[in-house]
Amino acid sequence: MSQESSATDYLVRILDARVYEAAIETPLDAMPALSRRIGHQVWLKREDMQPVFSFKLRGAYNKMARLTPGQRARGVICASAGNHAQGVAMSAQKLGCRAVVVMPLATPSIKVDAVRARGGEVVLAGDSFDDAYARARELEAQQGLTFVHPFDDPDVIAGQGTIGVEILRQHAGQLDAVFCTVGGGGLLAGVSAYIKRIRPGTRLIGVEAVDSDAMAQSLARGERVALPQVGLFADGAAVKRVGEECFRLCREYVDEIILVNNDAICAAIKDVFEDTRSILEPAGALALAGAKAWLARQKGPRSVVAVASGANMNFDRLRFVAERAEVGEQREAVLAVSIPEQPGSFKAFCSLLGGRTITEFNYRLNEGNLAHVFVGLAISQRSETQALIAQLAEAGLPALDLSDDEMAKCHTRYMVGGRAPYAANERVYRFSFPERPDALLRFLEHLRSDWNISLFHYRNHGADFGRALVGMQVPPEDVTAFEAFLARVGYECVEETANPAYRLFLR
Repeated sequence: MSQESSATDYLVRILDARVYEAAIETPLDAMPALSRRIGHQVWLKREDMQPVFSFKLRGAYNKMARLTPGQRARGVICASAGNHAQGVAMSAQKLGCRAVVVMPLATPSIKVDAVRARGGEVVLAGDSFDDAYARARELEAQQGLTFVHPFDDPDVIAGQGTIGVEILRQHAGQLDAVFCTVGGGGLLAGVSAYIKRIRPGTRLIGVEAVDSDAMAQSLARGERVALPQVGLFADGAAVKRVGEECFRLCREYVDEIILVNNDAICAAIKDVFEDTRSILEPAGALALAGAKAWLARQKGPRSVVAVASGANMNFDRLRFVAERAEVGEQREAVLAVSIPEQPGSFKAFCSLLGGRTITEFNYRLNEGNLAHVFVGLAISQRSETQALIAQLAEAGLPALDLSDDEMAKCHTRYMVGGRAPYAANERVYRFSFPERPDALLRFLEHLRSDWNISLFHYRNHGADFGRALVGMQVPPEDVTAFEAFLARVGYECVEETANPAYRLFLR
């Protein structure tokens, strides 16, 4: 298909999409506080205000409304851990058909209950989306159901593309760029296919989490890339492989992909709350986080739209968001500072901090002639951090910037003072455990009894997965067997044995 015929095809599909029998036209809201602070005009497309609190309803309904009477009579099936599941369930409720939704075993009850409340039949299967997807395909074949893909389907893409129609109708003035969250790519593909056809001068920019960058890698290589694992915080956009049709459209129409970290996402959630008093889920705030990163590089004022793609946030996760938002907005620096163990050194260190607000302070007497301080400080911009580090170094107090160290921010800051110099052959890993009762037991059952657990710190962030920092004493001769153990247990993990925060405060 030529580029021209492809564009015409999607233009017609989008304009003819059946979404408003279930979805609403969402408002385009200005963000005055954020706009004043950064010197650009930022608008938020409020897809978090859909009946299911996510844009996913558009694509699901458009797909299901176009099924034949026979297909609807047999019912539909999908695999999803959240937003798409609710879109399919509500669409089935509207159309009067059966909907089976396969979700991972670790899916929080709030999401399972939301699907059941819409009349969806929930099947729990496996530890991941991939497991749920495989089970859904089995049930599809066994029961003659129609599979409703969360993103890689022209009707689903066209349904999401109606967001682009609304943006151009609601924003008549200069529009420099539109930012969309990218998971499988359906939202970005649909919106870009419409806006680039109608207003080609507007940049279409996708935003991914740094640890779930399947679209960025795929576009860079010119072919779809399958990620071995994805990050868990922005779970609504954590997809290992983007859709084939989504990829084709994004290659044609998308100008750029921007990557952001968890702290930037948390800061964007806070920005939305301060301007609207609404709370987005992490994936829902991805587009705004990317818009802020892009605008920080621009000279002269710009006018942009970020699609707020969802608000299905677990309440328990808000603690983590609040903790990390200040770092993400570069309003907090996290430092490790070494100070001499001698009278007056602690007071001298505090005086060097001047009038800065201290957000966190951990100090413990150490062996030898040095002590290590873990400190959080309020700052107005990131450049202050390096200036302070230089000032401390001049005074003979070496400091290390831990503001971007995930292990330090997620675990070490809650464990300072727990040094174990006699834990021989200790290897330290950050694990992501499924939030299910047997997750830790499964880990321990695979662990050899002669590999002692010397460190364990677990935090539940209100997500589908909990985060644990685990230290294990593994003799050098057992390294091969230990690596086989990690592969066998199958949990996502990152080795942190060489992490400076571990070396300074825990080793």
